[in-house]
Amino acid sequence: MTKLKIGVIDLVGKGTSTTLWAKIMHANLASIMPQVVATWCEQEGHEVKLICYTGREDLHNALPKDVNLVFISSFTQAALLAYAISNYFRSQGAITILGGPHARCYPDDAVKYFDYVLGFTHQSTILEILNNCEAHYFPGKHLSAKGQPSKLPGVKERWKFMEPTLNKAPFLKIVPMLGSVGCPYTCSFCIDSVVPYQPLEFEVIKEDLRFLLTKFKKPMVVWHDPNFGVRFHDNLEAISSAVPPKSFRFIAESSLSILTEDHLKVMAQNGFEALLPGIESWYELGNKSRTAHIEGLEKVNRISQHVNMMFQYIPYVQTNFVLGLDSDAGDAPFELTKRFVDLTPAAFPGYSLLTAFGEAAPLNLEYQRAGRVLPFPFHFLNNHLAMNLKPKNYEWVDFYNKVIDLTAYTFSKKALYRRFMATPNFTSKWMNFMRAVSSEGYGRLTFYHQVRKNLIKDRAFRMYFEGETTQLPAFYRNIIQKDLGIWWQWLPKGALEHNPNAYLQKTEQKLTA
Repeated sequence: MTKLKIGVIDLVGKGTSTTLWAKIMHANLASIMPQVVATWCEQEGHEVKLICYTGREDLHNALPKDVNLVFISSFTQAALLAYAISNYFRSQGAITILGGPHARCYPDDAVKYFDYVLGFTHQSTILEILNNCEAHYFPGKHLSAKGQPSKLPGVKERWKFMEPTLNKAPFLKIVPMLGSVGCPYTCSFCIDSVVPYQPLEFEVIKEDLRFLLTKFKKPMVVWHDPNFGVRFHDNLEAISSAVPPKSFRFIAESSLSILTEDHLKVMAQNGFEALLPGIESWYELGNKSRTAHIEGLEKVNRISQHVNMMFQYIPYVQTNFVLGLDSDAGDAPFELTKRFVDLTPAAFPGYSLLTAFGEAAPLNLEYQRAGRVLPFPFHFLNNHLAMNLKPKNYEWVDFYNKVIDLTAYTFSKKALYRRFMATPNFTSKWMNFMRAVSSEGYGRLTFYHQVRKNLIKDRAFRMYFEGETTQLPAFYRNIIQKDLGIWWQWLPKGALEHNPNAYLQKTEQKLTA
């Protein structure tokens, strides 16, 4: 096999960012699969350079030079930057490959701009590309394995590609690890809802934990599992048998059904310091929180008690909500969330606007059949900048009024003070305050106010939201152009638009074939 020069690009940022949050945290948001792909390519004898773009680098100068192949990993919000970078490298004769969530959600759009687009990716998938290494123009080639791989290189094997990114983080340096793939729950909006749960090798986890103790005095690890601790005793046994108690600081996303008091005690003993349980809704999805048969205020009170109990063991808890679900109507969902904020002052509420990401979930077929999915550019599909789904039970202005009211309530001076006083330690207090005054709190509030203003005063803007026109408002086009900077010139023709019903049309074609 010819030795190839390969670039691997992990797009954390979607454009230049000078915020304090980006400076401190973006390097800690690196994905695992780009490191895995870089490792697999190097194991085959190729020359590999990986860069993680956080929004703070001079991207043009940081990109690998004179490469034969370029792998790009991207969430949907960074897809336009990925398309522009691919266009740039293809103009130089390189083969480009897209992986990551956007490739899984929008493969039919991505193949217009890449030679290969990858769904589920095994080592054999990468070997197929390395062995053929052929350009595929208009469209590219879509490759996907039947499921997630059962084995991946661990931290020790990936360290060469991980360390330079960690070195960009000035204070907190958070190592990404993975204990499992897939999820046993079936949240209708989630990309992992149809992916069978499977644990990865516990011996690899143990080896990696021991390795990290040779690199850091007290390592901080974030588990990228969609739902950590499904096999709770096996997971915690792997940790406790490998390293001394509280020699690590762990962060994980998990469900309240797993986070019982007995489990929390064990997690606290093993160094878990931050947990992100999904509450999602006061009217559905109760199987994740053992509240399947209750809803409304009763569910608020039950979950508030549970989360407050968690703070006896865990100093930082973020509770995740989805706004705009079809089960929501009227003031009640928003007022109940305010009630939760009052009853659970130490928790940091994370709000997402319901978003239909292409092929991410079968439920998206229903949305597309109903003509509810809007063609918002990918740049805004990050769960808060745009809701690309027309709400079932709200008019747009009414919906944004309620989102603004809830966000303002959550990040009011009174709420910030109560959260600051109720939070157990300094690090958690600092994190909550920084998130509140950055783009996540005040920044989103400012953006929502502008969207509401445009909905009221700009008829063409409102028509776009109502699906009466596909003409992108200048408000959004200008944001994209500013964020992309010099990469705007490399954005392929037509990339600002995509077919929001491609998943449905492809599914119907298969049924009639």
